[in-house]
Amino acid sequence: MLKKDPETAKAEDDRSIWILSDGKAGDEIQCMGVAEALGLPYQIRRVAPRKPFVWAMPWGPIDPREAETRPGSPLAPPYPDIAIASGRRTVPYLRRLKKLSGGRTFTIFLKDPRTGTSAADLIWVGEHDRLRGANVLVTPTAPHRHSAEKLAAARAQPDPRLGDLPSPRIAVLVGGNSRHHSFTAEDINRFADGLADAARQGGSLMITASRRTPPALSHRLEQLAETGNHFLWDGSGENPLLAMLALADTIVVTGDSTNMVGEALAAGRPVHVFMPSGGHHRLDLFLTGLRQIGAIHPFPGPLKTTTCEPLDSTPQIAAAIRDRLASRKA
Repeated sequence: MLKKDPETAKAEDDRSIWILSDGKAGDEIQCMGVAEALGLPYQIRRVAPRKPFVWAMPWGPIDPREAETRPGSPLAPPYPDIAIASGRRTVPYLRRLKKLSGGRTFTIFLKDPRTGTSAADLIWVGEHDRLRGANVLVTPTAPHRHSAEKLAAARAQPDPRLGDLPSPRIAVLVGGNSRHHSFTAEDINRFADGLADAARQGGSLMITASRRTPPALSHRLEQLAETGNHFLWDGSGENPLLAMLALADTIVVTGDSTNMVGEALAAGRPVHVFMPSGGHHRLDLFLTGLRQIGAIHPFPGPLKTTTCEPLDSTPQIAAAIRDRLASRKA
């Protein structure tokens, strides 16, 4: 392995990262995952464009109120070495930052910016997206914050809320209603009954829900958690998702979120996907691709508990960024 000379190592350690975000949690988490995989300090710069400027995004200009010369601007200098953005409202700001830095800032956009491959120096998209190009990196799953190192640490020091639960431990990641999916009464019954059947086979459930989880489903999960030695996160204290993934023997996840499915696949445990009513062609393509490579299994159905190779795109994205940065200096 080639060793970096001290000056090169110092220069890399001094690099700074901005995350440009419009506040959408899913997009922001993906950006944070990539920044953390790079091992560099970062700061989050949130944009909040007003109407009518937001209507023209991602193609239009930034909101003049957030121009770099205005107090509190998300584009106030000094400019970073690296900028990572996601979400259509951030596209004009990333473009403006590139110009303000004189081209020095290396820009990365996560997901299809809808403005073509010139939106950033490097663009990441999932395999279910159509965008392709010389500067486009394509992977099966999205970036996230649950690195192999964090999962290993969580296994070595188990969350006290989960460590004494009997095996096999079934991590249950529950999403909820969205623009494209909804949990009908029939869906709720099918999902809850499937979990109850799994619990009767022995072991324990570790359940975490989301802000999108409908009340009727939350109520059924609460009832289910009371039937045995199970755990349901009630929203208090730190979210135990990382600990659940680390300690799980198998995972059940609702298929309304590409992020949740991707996070589950990084744990190196079998992943079983429950599909609520509705659908979206891009999400359907994402799940179909994972089924074709045997990465996910249907739920309800028999649960697999054998370990498997983690499917984690985050280190691959970070490596591509490092390679591109190195080639700029060559």
